[in-house]
Formats: sequence, C-alpha cells, structure tokens
Amino acid sequence: MHGKVKYYFESLRLERWPRSLAIIPGFVAAIVIEPSLLSLRPLYISGILLIISFFLTLLISTSNYIINEIADAPSDAHHPAKKDRPLVKKIISVKILMVLWLIMVVIAFTGGYFLFNRNFLLSLAALLLAGILYNIPPVRVKDIPFLDSTLESANNPIRFLTGWFVLTSTLPPASLLISWWAFGNFLMVGKRVAEKKFLSPEESAGYRLSLKKYSVTSLIAFMILNSIIFILTFSLFAIETKMYTLLVSVPFILIYLGMFMKKSVQDRDGAEEPEKLLKDPYFAFYTVFLIIIFVLAYFFK
Repeated sequence: MHGKVKYYFESLRLERWPRSLAIIPGFVAAIVIEPSLLSLRPLYISGILLIISFFLTLLISTSNYIINEIADAPSDAHHPAKKDRPLVKKIISVKILMVLWLIMVVIAFTGGYFLFNRNFLLSLAALLLAGILYNIPPVRVKDIPFLDSTLESANNPIRFLTGWFVLTSTLPPASLLISWWAFGNFLMVGKRVAEKKFLSPEESAGYRLSLKKYSVTSLIAFMILNSIIFILTFSLFAIETKMYTLLVSVPFILIYLGMFMKKSVQDRDGAEEPEKLLKDPYFAFYTVFLIIIFVLAYFFK
C-alpha cells in the first residue's frame, strides 16, 4: 500500500489546482462592484477566508476528479496518454479512492458550514453535483454533444460564486455570470477540437462518446458562438455597472480568444490543458498585458 501512495496522489490530479483560482475573480469582482463590503471586516480576515475558501473549493474539485477517474477508467483505456493512468492499469483500488472522496467532501462541507454563509455552501454543493451529473450514468452529460462542454464549463461560474460569497450572500449580476460561463465553455470546446483533431476515429470514439457526433467544423462554430455570447454579456455587464472603460478591453479580448482558437487546431497539449498555454511566453505575456488593461480600465472608470 505504501508504495502505491504516489499513484493515489496522481489520481487526485493535484496539478490542476490552478483551476480553483477561479474563485479569485469572484472575490475581486465583489469588491469592485461593492467596495463597502471591505468595511464589514478587517482586510486580513477576508484574505484568510479567501485562502480557506480556495482549499475547500479545491477539495470538491479534487473529489470530482476522483469520480471522473473511476467513471472514465474504461474509456481512458482508449486514450493514448490516459491509458497509463493508475486506475486503468488496476494499480490502485476504487474503494480507497471512494474513501478519499468521502473524506474530502466531509471536510469541505464542514468547513463551509462553520465558516461561510449558506450561499457559499450551496456553491460547493453545486460544484459537487455538476461533477456527478457530468460523470455518472444514467445522466452522464459527458456523453451528450454540446451539453458536455456546457455543463463542464459551469464549474467556472460556480467557482466564481464561491469567491464572491466569501464577502457577501447577495448574487452577482447575471450578465457577469453568463459571460464567465461562456468563456469557460469556449475553452472547453477548444479542448474538444483538439481531441477530435488529434485522436484517431477509433481513439476518440472509445475515449469520449460525444466526439462521435461532433465535427471539427461544428465545434469551431460552437467556439465562435460562445465567444460572441461572452463578448456581448461582458459588454452588457460593463454598461449595467457603468464601468464603461471596460469596453476598451473588448478588442484585446477578441485577440486573446483568436490566439486560443488557433492553438486549439494546432496544439493538442495546449488546448487539452489550458494551463500549459501559460508556458508559452507570448501567451503568458499577453495574459499579463490583458490583466493590466482590465486594471487600468477599472481605475480610470
């Protein structure tokens, strides 16, 4: 058992922890939209709660990866890279993974109950439910074309909400949540493009059932649709909150989306794991540049 510990850690996919940083935009957005929230408690207390919320969100995200690991083991055997995962090779135990899942879920909800408001706890529950609906039959949305990426990308606004609810129990503008959702769906569909383009028909059909009903053209069209929804709802948010200077960032955002779309048809690793794109110096530089644009737009509103 001791020698297998590293394989259990591998199944937790802890290297994907940056995805839980999506709570930070929610936290920052709450401050930007309602600065008076900072006066409700000392800043260092809010900072500590943000860190705790990150770990609680990470626990639920990791528990979802466990469910995914178990549910996808048969289909992962058809993927050129994922076929070497420990569970596929039967190196580790499903029962032990489920015990780890239960421990993480209990810790996350206990911490959420005692430290945060009800809406924060509901956000954790929504994140967990999304993982279950995505992975587990008979629903298993992962196998339904277009709905698969749409539900998977729902993790984006849900994580956003966990960060938001660190400071308040009120809801953010719907336009902001929809834009965040559409951006996440844009990235997820890019991942599908890479899978469809770079996996053989036999590998793609065995690995992800929904890929059988996709074409690269339909996926790219869906990426474009999500980019349009994102830009429109982001612009609506800027107008609703009277932060008109944010509209200046729209052309730069379009360039960023275009860069990712190009990567999705040329670079399998970058599209399948968006975090790896930041290793590209040009992509990393432009990401920092875009963040600076947002900051300047806010301060010169």
